[in-house]
Amino acid sequence: MSSVDRRAGGAGVPDVRVAAKGRGTHRRIADAVLAAAPGATVWVAAGHYTESLVLARSVTLCPEPGGGEVVLTATDRGPAITVDAADCVVRGLSVHGAGTDAPAVSVGPGAGLILADCTVTGGRVEVRGGPDRPDEDGADPDLDAAPTAAGSTSALLLTGTRVRGARLAGLHVSGDARARVEDVEVSAIEGTGIVLSGDARVGVARLRLEATSGSGIRLRGRAMLRLTDSVLHGCGRVGLLLEDASSAVAGESRVSAPGAAGIRLGGSARAELTDCRILDAAAAGIVLDGTARVVAQGCAVRRSATNGVLLTEGAGADLTDCRILDSGYGAVHAAGTAVLKLADCRVQGTPEHGVHTADTARVELTDCTVSAAAMTGIAVTGRSSAALSGCLVADTATGIGIGSPTGSRVSGCTVRAAGRTGIEVTGEGVAELAGNRVTGAGAAGIVFDAGSRAELAGGSIEDCTGSGLVVWTGARPTVHGLRIERPGKNGLYVAEQAGGTFTGCDVIGAGYAALHVGGGADPLFRRCRVRECTDDLSTDPNAAPVFDDCDPALGAGTDARLATAATAGTAPGPSAGAASVPELPDVVEESLPDLLAELGELVGLDGVKRDVASMAKLMQTVRLRVEAGLPAPPLSRHLVFAGNPGTGKTTVARLYGRLLKALGLLGHGHLVEVDRSALVGEYVGHTGPKTAAAFNRAIGGVLFIDEAYSLSPLAGGNDFGSEAIATLVKLMEDHRDDVVVIAAGYPDDMDRFVSSNPGLASRFTRTLLFEDYDAEQLVAIVEHQAERHRYELTPAARTELLALFAGMTRGGGFGNGRSARQAFQEMTERQAGRVAELDNPDAAQLIALEVADLPASLAGATA
Repeated sequence: MSSVDRRAGGAGVPDVRVAAKGRGTHRRIADAVLAAAPGATVWVAAGHYTESLVLARSVTLCPEPGGGEVVLTATDRGPAITVDAADCVVRGLSVHGAGTDAPAVSVGPGAGLILADCTVTGGRVEVRGGPDRPDEDGADPDLDAAPTAAGSTSALLLTGTRVRGARLAGLHVSGDARARVEDVEVSAIEGTGIVLSGDARVGVARLRLEATSGSGIRLRGRAMLRLTDSVLHGCGRVGLLLEDASSAVAGESRVSAPGAAGIRLGGSARAELTDCRILDAAAAGIVLDGTARVVAQGCAVRRSATNGVLLTEGAGADLTDCRILDSGYGAVHAAGTAVLKLADCRVQGTPEHGVHTADTARVELTDCTVSAAAMTGIAVTGRSSAALSGCLVADTATGIGIGSPTGSRVSGCTVRAAGRTGIEVTGEGVAELAGNRVTGAGAAGIVFDAGSRAELAGGSIEDCTGSGLVVWTGARPTVHGLRIERPGKNGLYVAEQAGGTFTGCDVIGAGYAALHVGGGADPLFRRCRVRECTDDLSTDPNAAPVFDDCDPALGAGTDARLATAATAGTAPGPSAGAASVPELPDVVEESLPDLLAELGELVGLDGVKRDVASMAKLMQTVRLRVEAGLPAPPLSRHLVFAGNPGTGKTTVARLYGRLLKALGLLGHGHLVEVDRSALVGEYVGHTGPKTAAAFNRAIGGVLFIDEAYSLSPLAGGNDFGSEAIATLVKLMEDHRDDVVVIAAGYPDDMDRFVSSNPGLASRFTRTLLFEDYDAEQLVAIVEHQAERHRYELTPAARTELLALFAGMTRGGGFGNGRSARQAFQEMTERQAGRVAELDNPDAAQLIALEVADLPASLAGATA
């Protein structure tokens, strides 16, 4: 029971007392309320009162200090408390409803109530705004408020209160009402814990909700909820349910042991989740259907009885730094036309697939880990598609399976310890694989099944129990720059009536023949190498492989056919009767003018942009000379990028690769970024293969070596970095037309790196200097970020930001463009906190970044 100091209401407003006896006191609370002037406090002596109060004027009800408990029980004439006036306060009372479907406390249209430190039982607390249009799926006659006059807004502050034993709902906010709920317990509800409908707006902090027969919190209509630091436990149905066009922002909250889904969105509902936990759901952890959308960051879904995350129909989800663990069905499932993005997420523990796409769903995984799936780590089926980048798939039955003809891309991923195949393209599957690593597969490393269409560029297959790459009957992939090490069986297995083109592939240490070609198969092997294998080549009768500039042992017996094809002026083609397979869909080609325009749009870097544009024109001329039959001038495409961190070196390197691809000088133009740890081994004999593996992933593109000077440390000695440099020099010579190497680092250190090996000095003949951004350019980067994310700097904020950047101390921690991007992120976070305190912010307020949003960390970095 709250202790309340006796105080006068307003100036000249006398307090009123309620007690069983005593001079000048009222015997009934209702009589005291009628007698009280607006602004008065009604002090109630301890006792039990059976009344249905109507607060028609602004009054405060409090128990008499030190007098014991005040219990107010409703009559059959209505709620225990009905509030029809603004600025009413009820504090420290035990309020009992009539135990029926009627509310215990009812706040009417235009009224306002602070309900503090109370206990409410036997009826719900309701706040009725007006008007409230019926929801799309039909109004609930038991919970919907009666129509009210337009323009009235109700308000409730519910704090320090327990609501229990109600029917239908513990708290219902409807119409255009507003409510704040703080430090409240809602429990033992025969129905839904909290219902928001119509245009209700509710902020909830530190809520403890448990033991409801229905859902925990339900939103309908266009209701909006902000939920922080709360727990929804043991709900009979869905923990948090959003329907129609409702929306919610939830942070640092937990939904545990719901009787159905943890969080479910339908209709066109929207939700933003940050640092939330969904635990032990009796169905799926997060479910979306209709056109619902969810954005989640730093969340965890654990021990869901069915899926961890389920998307159907046209739903969409964007999950960052989330964990989906120990799901009863497939961990993540997207079907219908759903669109799912996962970045830096961990999916672990499922008896089915880790991530499964079906129908025409689209999924994008970036830097994710998928592990401990009893079936396939990532399965792409139906006519769905996937874009996977930088992911790790480990300890699954099959690593990645692509069976959709729509087309999927897997780049820079690692598949480790798959029980069966590492990557397989099955049925009519279409896939582009670039720079991936498959290691320790229990069967084949990669399989291209009959009818599949695939392109593979770079990457490696290591230590698989079966064959490294299997090309099954009818498949005709294009494979470039693949390295296969220590397969238990064949390195490359080309089945009967299969084919394809294999360029720049290396097979090392195969347990069976390095290459096997089945009957009627006619693959073309170009510049392939075999090392330390039991045998170089095995063929079935009627096999017709073609070899061009391969190891001599591989070309034995095939020279006559190759010579005949060259004389006829045609390339060796499929053998008669081979299956006809449609060509892969064309990759969208980028034009040189468009890429140069994109280069020109980069902030600052004027000298770098001039140099890159000049080199592009030079290489364009070289290509024209070669096509005209003229000799090409000496030209080195390898570059040194010298500059401090955050000056755009990686961005320009990626664009440089795309430029060379557009000029026809690189096959793919992709970027593989490495540093010393990716090249240098830990023991003798480890560095060479490790460097070669990284280099092979870049074949057809650009190898970007960040902090390259660390390969030649100042201390010198027997550091393995010199072995990595020697390996790089040889590989750059062996693949001089297939890879561009860019070495990047601090300006003062890059000269030492280039001069550490004569082979580097002859290959790195051009250095591009990336100068630090000035204050105006840093502001331009912030403005660019703001435009991309639909924010706008106010003129005053821009002026102040320019001054802050100009005064920054540019020491070792200064990050150039990275500092600008971090400043923008902090500004959006500060703006979000500021806007959250506004009532009904308009569109201009939602996008404006003001002086108050400028980052404190930036101010602290000024000189």
